Amino acid sequence: MSHPRGTALGVKITVLGKSPAWQDAGGACSGYLIEEDGVCLLLDCGNGVFGKLREVHDYETVDAVVVTHLHADHCIDLIPYSYALSYSPRARSFPRSRPTLYVPPGGRDVFRQIAGAWQTPELVEQAFCLIEYDPVGRIELGPLTISFHEVPHFIRTHAVKVTGATGSFTFGADCCPNEALVEFARDSDLLMLEATLDQPETNGHRGHLTAAEAGEHGREAAARRLVLTHIAADADLARARSEAERTFGGPIEIAHEGAVYTV
Repeated sequence: MSHPRGTALGVKITVLGKSPAWQDAGGACSGYLIEEDGVCLLLDCGNGVFGKLREVHDYETVDAVVVTHLHADHCIDLIPYSYALSYSPRARSFPRSRPTLYVPPGGRDVFRQIAGAWQTPELVEQAFCLIEYDPVGRIELGPLTISFHEVPHFIRTHAVKVTGATGSFTFGADCCPNEALVEFARDSDLLMLEATLDQPETNGHRGHLTAAEAGEHGREAAARRLVLTHIAADADLARARSEAERTFGGPIEIAHEGAVYTV
């Protein structure tokens, strides 16, 4: 649960979901709850994340949601989240301020198309205060500063850095190997990178990282701590850890639902 405003406990990151595009049994796709000084940010809201959020936090008191990109495993649970904010018994009885939803440019139209398939095109923007963020801008959310950097993926995608009073957390989103991410993540206290693949894509069209590549990016960025995410529970996790530690040059961790990190 969130702490009362005024308590300086650092930036707390809770893993709600870390699966790749297919969620683990009992798991969820991309979703990370970030809290500091009573302010609450949800980073990504993929398959299964809304239910995981409800286990640890009141969804109506989330201040903002930030979406890295518009693949389903990073945003599709905004649909049930929107239904809860709009139509649950609590919503009908006690109307509250809408959380702010920050989406990449073009996100408003994407959600209108998704929800429009069942004749409710404005579902998401009525539930949230929807804003298409400026990828070169910053968002100030209480003690948290949120910044973005575009990274190469199959669609337009942004790595996200969240900086608080005591440290910084960088989430690489989904991407292929790239120097832009290294520079953006420079000196992060906690760097969380995807490790979807056991081997690089063979068709020449790269969109994801291997564990070894994630470790190399972490080392080049001089990250103080590296966590692998976006990796299936039935992958060879021992091998992934070994390869990432070899290229990172030190111990790494592998994300799991419920894991909590503080910076």
